Amino acid sequence: MIGIYFSGTGNTKLCVDKFLAEYDNSKNTFSIEDKCTLDKIKNNHEIVIGYPVQYSNIPKILRDYVTSNQYIWKGKKVFIIATMGLFSGDGAGILARLLNSYGAVISGGLHLKMPDSIGDVKVLKRSPEKNKELVMKAEEKIHKVVHSIKNGKPPQEGLGIGYRLAGLFGQRLYFGWKTKRYTDKLKIDHQKCIGCGLCKSLCPMGNISIKNGLAVSSDKCTMCYRCISRCPKQAITLLGKRVIDQNDINKYI
Repeated sequence: MIGIYFSGTGNTKLCVDKFLAEYDNSKNTFSIEDKCTLDKIKNNHEIVIGYPVQYSNIPKILRDYVTSNQYIWKGKKVFIIATMGLFSGDGAGILARLLNSYGAVISGGLHLKMPDSIGDVKVLKRSPEKNKELVMKAEEKIHKVVHSIKNGKPPQEGLGIGYRLAGLFGQRLYFGWKTKRYTDKLKIDHQKCIGCGLCKSLCPMGNISIKNGLAVSSDKCTMCYRCISRCPKQAITLLGKRVIDQNDINKYI
């Protein structure tokens, strides 16, 4: 088995890494941004794939990756891990349905509550201690789930009709449009920006450039929050007007 993931602030990467370590004591996890990942998928039958849920939906960057490489999923046995700040409904299910349409066989789904990564909105902000507790609980859940999988009982979180209705009416019906396309709403405060280029190097979309010594955003933001969480001057926002808390998984492990 190999692990494939897209991760913004590191939550999902940690979960996929932990899952593979528990499953077969391996470190065969790869980001969809890695050039070698497609070959890894081609050469492996069993895959676990993880991603952070956005409004009970798939991040645009991951949807595009799966769709543009749709030929590669046929016959693959896929287990899905969806990470979230609080709620997703059918977080694992929405990717499961897409992969299934391309011929993948979905073996199960797992929902994991992790530290919230939306650093410029007050909702779901927790103390460092609470976030560390969340991570520990997620790791404990992964341990139990892997044991169940090995006993032939993979969890089906996010995959049933009840989950689908919860995701649709809980968030996607109202906010699903936010993930249909990349956004041009990323804001960079040039009074704070020092032009260090860290945001440019972190962006998975190449959405940020440095012009005249300052960071400039385009219209290809996939809302991963990497730049917002790592900017040394807290000069970048997306949904809110100021940075409340910069979240990075390394703060909680």
